[in-house]
Amino acid sequence: MSLVLTTDSVPDEDKLAYWRAAVGRALVPMAVTPRAEGPIAGRIVTAPLGYIRVSAVEADAQRASRTAAHIARSPQDFVAVSVQMRGTATLVQDGRRACAGEKDIVVYDTTRPYSLTYPERFAARVVHLPRRALGLSDEQLHRITGTAIGTTEGVGSVLMPFLASLVASAHTCSPAVAGKLAANVVDFFATLVAERTRPGAVGADSARSRLVLRVRDHIDRNLGDPALSPAAVATAHHISVRYLHRLFEDEGVTVGRLIQRRRLEESARELTRGGRTAPAVSAVAQRWGFVNPAHFSRVFRTFYGHSPLEWRNLRLTEGADASRRPARRQPRDEPGPARRGEPGAERLG
Repeated sequence: MSLVLTTDSVPDEDKLAYWRAAVGRALVPMAVTPRAEGPIAGRIVTAPLGYIRVSAVEADAQRASRTAAHIARSPQDFVAVSVQMRGTATLVQDGRRACAGEKDIVVYDTTRPYSLTYPERFAARVVHLPRRALGLSDEQLHRITGTAIGTTEGVGSVLMPFLASLVASAHTCSPAVAGKLAANVVDFFATLVAERTRPGAVGADSARSRLVLRVRDHIDRNLGDPALSPAAVATAHHISVRYLHRLFEDEGVTVGRLIQRRRLEESARELTRGGRTAPAVSAVAQRWGFVNPAHFSRVFRTFYGHSPLEWRNLRLTEGADASRRPARRQPRDEPGPARRGEPGAERLG
């Protein structure tokens, strides 16, 4: 069954709050800022399709951003594939800036901060894929997230109409068919990743691009080494530190910041791992290359908005609460069909 969330019957003074809640409920929690004067108008039709979720979004110009604080409060591990049906979008993630026109695809990871800017009224079809279902490494995902993909040739030319029609017809699928279609989407996406990351692919066909990928891989494999630094990375690749910094000028992040961010991401992941013998915060810091626990706590709080211990407790408490809940009730302040009188099922399109 499809869920329809629309501002149509919402008073003007409540439209923005309603829309923010609708985005958080149907997609993932984000900050939403209108790009024009007056009340914002928008509509989302969303439905599960097996183990993935598909959504049709149409709304006025806006900027939506997902921050580290949102991720801490709502740790949803999805990779989103969005088809721009009307209007344009600018995606920023991991320092990359991707501009998408009509029929282009953008890919982003909901476990890392990002922003989407729509300068005019737009329509998009969004598919959320659980990361665990993709079977792809962080490095493979990083090569495609934060990018815009044309759909005039290659796998994109097949994936775009498939996703657009899938979103429109999801509500008609039986559970058995929905499960098979979800698996097909995951296979399509894996094929797209393989096409975009193979030698000679667009964006990876230069010696510079290949060297950047090797540097990123080297950083990921050596995060636990306290001596890992721009100088050490440059030495390992037989280049100067100056040239290393030039390589990363177009990546939107310095090598030093990239090392710190990746260490923090891995630390955060380990801190929320379940089990009887959870490692001490100081042990996690040391394992991922932080020599000084106090420094680790400071930079962790700056990045995630919580201390390492607060982060662990918050995430583990959320996980325990979720496991005890047999069914999720709709909070009073969440938008829904019953609250505004919207229909419970409607065609996605």
